[in-house]
Amino acid sequence: MELNREVLDCMMSLRRRLREELTVDIRMSQPDAINSMLSACLTSSSEETRQLGQLLAQYSDRPFGEPASTPRMQAGHPLLVEENAHRPSSASVRMYRGQRVYA
Repeated sequence: MELNREVLDCMMSLRRRLREELTVDIRMSQPDAINSMLSACLTSSSEETRQLGQLLAQYSDRPFGEPASTPRMQAGHPLLVEENAHRPSSASVRMYRGQRVYA
């Protein structure tokens, strides 16, 4: 997605409204900033905030009203099988800098 002036203006005004209305602090530098803003717009009771969310969804080519993070995978999907193959059987999982660490 191309970040042009219209998209950035929409994101900044939406960020400001979400911070005032829902006390949600979303940084523009976050990798999932657009997804976070769109999901926060769904919980908003303000019509203006929802309209800004719809506008941002149009700019980013994402459906408004659905989470746009990752496609759903079935239990037998090869990526899930491969990910589970590297995990030790009785390990605890911690998060370190956004990555899973198996201890």
